[in-house]
Amino acid sequence: MSVDSEIAAQERLYGVCDFYDAESLLTPAERRVLGRLRAFLDEQARPLLAEYWERGEFPDQLARPLIDLDLMEPAELTGAPGAGQTPARGIYHGFRIFELARTDASLATFYTAQAGLFRTTIRVGASAEQQAEWMPKVLDFSLKGVFSLTEPESGSDIAGGLSTSARREGDTWVINGAKRWIGGAATADVLAVFARDEADAQVKAFLVDREAAGVTLEKIHGKTSLRMMQNAHITLEEVRVPESMRLHNVNSFRDVAAMLRAMRSDVAWIATGVAAGAFEAATRYVTQREQFGRSLGSFQLVQEKLARMLGNVTSALSLVVRLTEQQAKGIYRDQDSALAKMQTSLLMRETVALAREVVGGNGITLEADVARFHADAEAVYSYEGTHEINALIIGRALTGHSAFTH
Repeated sequence: MSVDSEIAAQERLYGVCDFYDAESLLTPAERRVLGRLRAFLDEQARPLLAEYWERGEFPDQLARPLIDLDLMEPAELTGAPGAGQTPARGIYHGFRIFELARTDASLATFYTAQAGLFRTTIRVGASAEQQAEWMPKVLDFSLKGVFSLTEPESGSDIAGGLSTSARREGDTWVINGAKRWIGGAATADVLAVFARDEADAQVKAFLVDREAAGVTLEKIHGKTSLRMMQNAHITLEEVRVPESMRLHNVNSFRDVAAMLRAMRSDVAWIATGVAAGAFEAATRYVTQREQFGRSLGSFQLVQEKLARMLGNVTSALSLVVRLTEQQAKGIYRDQDSALAKMQTSLLMRETVALAREVVGGNGITLEADVARFHADAEAVYSYEGTHEINALIIGRALTGHSAFTH
């Protein structure tokens, strides 16, 4: 092997995906940024994960260092801050999510709540004037927000079942209702709340100050998945919001659906990363563990399961990369993001189960790493559209008939 080849091999980030050759999709600068993230996750985040997952708390000491890595629109990829250069490529953004998720699903969800959900909310829902004011603050995290759509009695049926209401009184809106499963709400500055206008029954969106009068947040306890991510039940009672804080480009649920297309793509990348993390944890374990006087990785059935896991990760990566390339061309279709989210989640679910199998009894302990991925996959499998809902979106596109119940 030449010296250049040895250096290239040492600099590889994604040896797990040799068949796909993920490295060729990234520029050298993008690999450097992702390598910086990899070092932070391995050195600072990974040692804390088991303890905080078991405690059901988020390691807040990681938040500021993670933000300071400048990952959303890194200056070295886009030019000097404020210079107005082209935003970082979608492929880079996808691998940033992948890198976070292959370490921990809660970390990926925490970062994507701002960099994906809230940023998309502003990008799609805010007027040009609002974007000019808010987007720079979103990018540097000086305005932290969360996407608040799901309600206690409405998840998959939120399009027709949204019951949080908004009524206009002059230049002020009064909001009443409740939101549930809102990750990161307790540390956000604003809540992007979706409510039905009492005047025309159409969905509108508002940036609600987390500390506004009438806003109550309660931490959801007793979770068995995404235990580090702090999810909130939010109650809104006669909460007053100025018209200037209404997202002017959200005037129906159709506008919300445009956001969900992009958000499902992010979750598909998370599912792919979780599968990769479980596969890597299982591979580490079986190469170190001995049974019957031999390496566990030398057994035929173990190798067969490892091969299936790698096949799943590679297939999922192929899907999300193709979807990202398509969206970079401006092609956003419900059925495409639904297919990616549905299939990567299925592949993830099988992969984390296989990983737990090959680790045996230790697969249910946090020490072996696999247990976190195994449990967290269940949340990823369901959020941003369950398997069934995404299947019906795809089926509608295939047949021209909607099978959603009314």
